[in-house]
Amino acid sequence: MNRFQVICISLFVLIAVPMWSQVETTAQPGSTAQQDSGAQQGSIAPGSAQNFDHPEDRMQAPPPVTGQNYPTAFTSEERANYLRYGVVFTSAYTDNALGGTGSHPVSDISYSVAPTVAIDESTSRMHWIASYAPGFTFYQRLSARNEADENAALNFSCRLSPHVTFSAQDGFQRSSNVFNQPDLGSAGVVSGGTIVPNFSIVTPIAERLTNSGTAGLTYQFALNGMIGGNGVFTNLHYPNASQVPGLVDSATQGGSAFYSLRISEVHYLGVTYQYQRLLSYPTAGLTETQTHSVMLFYTLLATPHFSMSFFGGPQHSDAVQPPVPTSSVAPPEAKAWTPAGGASLNWQGRQSSISLSYSHVISGGGGLIGAVHLDSGTVQVRQQLTRNLNGSIGGGYAENKVIGSLVTSGDSGHSINATASLQQQFGQHFNVQLGYTRLHQSYGSIPLISSFPDTNREFISISYQFSKPLGR
Repeated sequence: MNRFQVICISLFVLIAVPMWSQVETTAQPGSTAQQDSGAQQGSIAPGSAQNFDHPEDRMQAPPPVTGQNYPTAFTSEERANYLRYGVVFTSAYTDNALGGTGSHPVSDISYSVAPTVAIDESTSRMHWIASYAPGFTFYQRLSARNEADENAALNFSCRLSPHVTFSAQDGFQRSSNVFNQPDLGSAGVVSGGTIVPNFSIVTPIAERLTNSGTAGLTYQFALNGMIGGNGVFTNLHYPNASQVPGLVDSATQGGSAFYSLRISEVHYLGVTYQYQRLLSYPTAGLTETQTHSVMLFYTLLATPHFSMSFFGGPQHSDAVQPPVPTSSVAPPEAKAWTPAGGASLNWQGRQSSISLSYSHVISGGGGLIGAVHLDSGTVQVRQQLTRNLNGSIGGGYAENKVIGSLVTSGDSGHSINATASLQQQFGQHFNVQLGYTRLHQSYGSIPLISSFPDTNREFISISYQFSKPLGR
């Protein structure tokens, strides 16, 4: 059993022990036990298990420790217990389709078709959302890059008991263009978590598979006290390495445990311990970095549709790199303590929404050889302009500084992207979206990007969507 498995088992044992120790007793009407309970009701300690079973007393797990993505829908758009299905047609023009694989930028037009299906079901104890959109993308000039696409997502939460909640989230994408999403109105993903997948490096038209997920358990042991833990993973894979010279596959495994204290109705304080195992797979050998961190966090949960969080603390990294091919010297190690921190905000209104986040942490390389010090910021804003017209603006910035003693200045770099779009609804089932994406990247060690660092993309999507209420 390796160190990662031991740590993950320990985290879930930490959660389970208080659950085993909880004993529920039921007194028969008129019994002595019931009379004693009534006589002592006024002396029950605040926060004991007997007096926080009402829904309004339930604590929420703060965004820094859930690993969940922020919702971006308007409150007027939120609807549960529906089956949605349809088809999306997308056409896009890009002025930099192949990056630095040629002597000059190559432009191309793509055509995509994606059937979509999604289900959103909610009960008194469970809520789950699942979506799937297979499809095909065809290129007008670069027909060799034609491929089948897949987009799948699952978000699940369940109250196993009045005080215990299980939640899980998973997302998978296979595509030759990371901006080719069949989700109209989506300008990006914003997370308030302290462990965030690093998919910031954007390749030109090249096949890429990404998968990221979280699973966690929370236990509210008192009126204002909660503990919990979760596990996280991410995978990045390039099936055809010749399409992405200078980039490599990578993976992340991690786990965390936290304690959260509700100091008033809307203010939460807490502490979390986190472990990560960050892997990348260069041509020869394996690059591995392990991190340990202890962070304090504060969250303001003003309303069900507004939250603001801050987190920070020390983070320790231990990096091991493969030896230079011409050397027999053992792989060098890089150990260091560095500060980590971040902040996030999410607000949903009836006709507008905004999500933004910033983090400074050690993360997976996202295609670079080794783990990185990652400074990243993301934002997404949506606004209903008229009854049937919505606008959205989203973007992100990421600076990756590779960790290790073998790296050079060219191994690090940054990415900046922004997308603006308008979505017009025609009738009940038909809508059209127009949008523009601007991408700039600077990575000296990646010829695929360094030769032509800028990309512009214009797109139009036509969607036919239908919905059916469940259980009617």
